[in-house]
Parts: sequence; structure tokens; C-alpha cells
Amino acid sequence: MKYIGKFNCCTFKGAAEQKARATYEKLIDLCRDNPDVLDPLRYLREREVVHFQRFGEALRGVQDKLAMKKFYMNNKCD
Repeated sequence: MKYIGKFNCCTFKGAAEQKARATYEKLIDLCRDNPDVLDPLRYLREREVVHFQRFGEALRGVQDKLAMKKFYMNNKCD
């Protein structure tokens, strides 16, 4: 975790998806002559790209929500 201003920010940002994508690309390079293997590997690589994009969108959404600084507390003392 990296400290940015008031908030702790995750520096992960989809490292697992990027590593998986790179692995699929290497496997695709190794299996160029086998179309039955290439199609599933291409699908899996594309899926990792989409996972990375969705993670980034979710992270930005959370950061935007935290940056709004509209925090309300109900402290009702009877």
C-alpha cells in the first residue's frame, strides 16, 4: 500500500491480470502452428485484458467516491 494524501492507495492495479496476459502471449507464440490451441488462448488473453480494464474502472470509482469528501455521521445522543 502506498500513502497518497489522506488515503491509502493500492499499487497493485491489476498486476495479476497483466502477468496472465503476458503468459498467454508467450503460449500463443509457442503454439502458432496449432489453431485448436490458439483460439482458446486468444480468448483467455482477451478476458485478462477485460479484467484489467474492469479493475481499473472499479478502482477509479472507489477513489472518486472517497475524494468527494461528503461524509455524514448520525450521532444521536439521547
